[in-house]
Amino acid sequence: MTRRTVRIAMNGVTGRMGHRQHLVRSILALREQGGLDLGDGETLWPEPVLVGRREPALRALAERHGLTEWSTDLDAVLADDTIDIYFDAQVTSARAEAITKAVHAGKHVYTEKPTAADLAGALELARLATEKGVKHGVVQDKLFLPGLLKLKRLIDGGFFGEILSVRGEFGYWVFEGDWQDAQRPSWNYRSQDGGGIVVDMFPHWEYVLHELFGRVTSVTAQVATHVPRRWDEQGKPYEATADDAAYGIFQLEGGAVAQINSSWTVRVNRDELVEFQVDGTHGSAVAGLRNCRVQHRSATPKPVWNPDIPATEPFRDQWQEVPDNAEFDNGFKAQWELFLRHVVLDEPYHWDLLAGARGVQLAELGLRSAAEGRRLDVPEVSL
Repeated sequence: MTRRTVRIAMNGVTGRMGHRQHLVRSILALREQGGLDLGDGETLWPEPVLVGRREPALRALAERHGLTEWSTDLDAVLADDTIDIYFDAQVTSARAEAITKAVHAGKHVYTEKPTAADLAGALELARLATEKGVKHGVVQDKLFLPGLLKLKRLIDGGFFGEILSVRGEFGYWVFEGDWQDAQRPSWNYRSQDGGGIVVDMFPHWEYVLHELFGRVTSVTAQVATHVPRRWDEQGKPYEATADDAAYGIFQLEGGAVAQINSSWTVRVNRDELVEFQVDGTHGSAVAGLRNCRVQHRSATPKPVWNPDIPATEPFRDQWQEVPDNAEFDNGFKAQWELFLRHVVLDEPYHWDLLAGARGVQLAELGLRSAAEGRRLDVPEVSL
């Protein structure tokens, strides 16, 4: 067994997602399993180099996980010829500049989303990476979640017949930060810092809808800042300038309609933090992060509307659980493995910077739709 090393500059891993999902549950998890098996007796060994702005946080993180390489000098790291891949999980406002530097340095790029502050910037990154000949990928983790993998299995198997509609509910209550600490960083609630639930979640909805049901062809959105005053990490009050809830309607290629609510100001009355109900002529399904339930037309009851008597039918009990039928790994790790194989073996990979630009476009048009109070077409993007 031969071992091949790939060195990855990981920028932004002191943050919540960068640390938990990308460093610990993806790259370090790959190391714990002995590396990524490439076949033919070869194993890929990921070697992370931590990058960030806060030296004490980087040092502590490296020591906690037994890592020895970290730096606050991004330019120096990118100038290192032994670095193969640049990964970005910074705040959105810093991302495009850093990715541009990485591409000019000849590094392959893997990044969180949104990839840029606007569509023009996102397309420029995609063009630049393509022109420079580096491989590039964008995190689209929800496609690799067990619940959505089961949903895709149903779609591929023709379970739904003609898909009519998709209804999604996402969100939870994020504490304001005064009497309980907030679960999300304060920059998420400042539009001047790239915050807002539309720019955070609409890129997710774009790739979920695009990959599973069809390209989004139009969007109608309403946004709100339901909680206008919050408290930051130092306990200081600030005015929330970004949207904390968004209500979107998406027309899909092929005729289906999707309606998705996204909110950081909702208390959860669902089985999971995100759920999608898909209704088709032959059957329906409700998929969450891990689970998926179905109801075929042959087993669909005949409810009768009668507000004068209590409901006696146990509606939830009338659905059937979809079995796992497979082992599901962490979704972030699963996509990392595909990207690493793309880099070293040139295997196919289409979740690239152009796909990331589609997510930025949908967020941009969603905010514009809300501001103008009208439905907007979503043109196809290309380089």
